[in-house]
Amino acid sequence: MSQIKNQPKHQVLAEELRTHIASGRWAEGAALPSEAELCLQSNASRGTVRHALATLRAEGLIAGGQGKPPVVAHAVKSQSFSTFMSFTEWAQSMGQEPGQRTIELAKRPADAQVAGHLHVDEASMVVQVLRLRLLDGTPAMIERSSFEAEAGRLLFDFDTDSGSIFRYLREQGVDLARGRHIIDAVAADAKDSELLGIAEGTPLLRERRITSTSTGEVVEYSDDRYLPQLANFTIENTSEHRAALSRVPSAVA
Repeated sequence: MSQIKNQPKHQVLAEELRTHIASGRWAEGAALPSEAELCLQSNASRGTVRHALATLRAEGLIAGGQGKPPVVAHAVKSQSFSTFMSFTEWAQSMGQEPGQRTIELAKRPADAQVAGHLHVDEASMVVQVLRLRLLDGTPAMIERSSFEAEAGRLLFDFDTDSGSIFRYLREQGVDLARGRHIIDAVAADAKDSELLGIAEGTPLLRERRITSTSTGEVVEYSDDRYLPQLANFTIENTSEHRAALSRVPSAVA
């Protein structure tokens, strides 16, 4: 097992095991090799192997433990915050086919919540997009995005069913440099139920994102709601490089 970019061995091994699962080499429900076999195959210590397996177990990629051999669980696609990526870029990085169906593209006055996040006056005109996002043709997420007027007006010259809005806006020179992400759970509302084909009240994984320029000007606020069995999020840090995390009460997020 070669070490990549000075990563700890357990991280390198965990990535190799993820690759085996993602490629289908280890199918859903298949038993993993024993710890002893993994030690031999990877030239790693038992502690390294156990650490790597614990990482995959925490990500939901494998199941088992407490005396039961680990098996490949239902493969949940994990989106990393190590880089700031759009849904399209994330899906493509996982070898999945991204898709989208635009439900609405409209220019309208901002409500209090959107105005507060975009730092504009309430009732200022913003451009809002509602899209159903797909993974390999399967509904995976509801995307509700609100753009400040200057950037948002560009979307009326773009086929929002054709691909990544972020990619298009960057090509038009819009500075999308920073993202602040707030992750929580929310019950599916009537629109979520209709578009995702689930019952109202079904728990969804919500990512609220505030996108700003390199100089800190807010461009977009989004409320994206994922089916939790199809996606999750991972954050990885070390004692030397810590991710900037904060816990925000729901009432003020």
